[in-house]
Amino acid sequence: MIHRHDRDHITVLRLEHGKAHALDLELCVALDETLAAVAGDDSIRAMVLSGTGSIFCAGVDLLRVLEGGTAYIEAFVPALVSSFHSLFSFPKPVVAAINGHAIAGGCVLAAACDYRLMARGDGTVGVPELRVGVPFPQVAIEILRFATSAAHLQELVYQGKTYGVNGAYERGLVDEVVDPAVLLDDARGVAARLASEPAARFRITKRQLRRPALDR
Repeated sequence: MIHRHDRDHITVLRLEHGKAHALDLELCVALDETLAAVAGDDSIRAMVLSGTGSIFCAGVDLLRVLEGGTAYIEAFVPALVSSFHSLFSFPKPVVAAINGHAIAGGCVLAAACDYRLMARGDGTVGVPELRVGVPFPQVAIEILRFATSAAHLQELVYQGKTYGVNGAYERGLVDEVVDPAVLLDDARGVAARLASEPAARFRITKRQLRRPALDR
């Protein structure tokens, strides 16, 4: 479900859950638990988050929501919010290696990271929640607000468009576009560079940058 590989004080977390690594109760709980474990591991100085195949993460598993009904939703939504919050407030550097489509909740996961690299290709990024009738949790809005400009945020949320690699880069959803063959290596390089700062200094600075969003 979540594969962890540690090397040279950097851990790579790779989502592999079903065909699209969709966010369901089990994946959100696993992500939350894994983030807590990595945060508490003093041997790890930075983290890379990626997906598997041609998909980073396709967002919430809506079929599970429809099939599970109220009981499932009451368990799932807090787990989803907690996993988003844990990633956004993670005290160490986090780099997203976006290997393909990052849609809806997958886009939010990427936006919660400190730096985002995306593989050149057919991958798309966006949050089409309103187009499918799903309201945004407040934490998702704040993460997106932090990651992109006000003008782009309204376009992103209200129109529900998905963007190719270049469109995502132009809107600040992606910081760098790289060849697929070097995506993970380049992401590890960025993570190592961020981790070269003293850990306490980075943690305090990150908290200062994100405090207004976290307070909201």
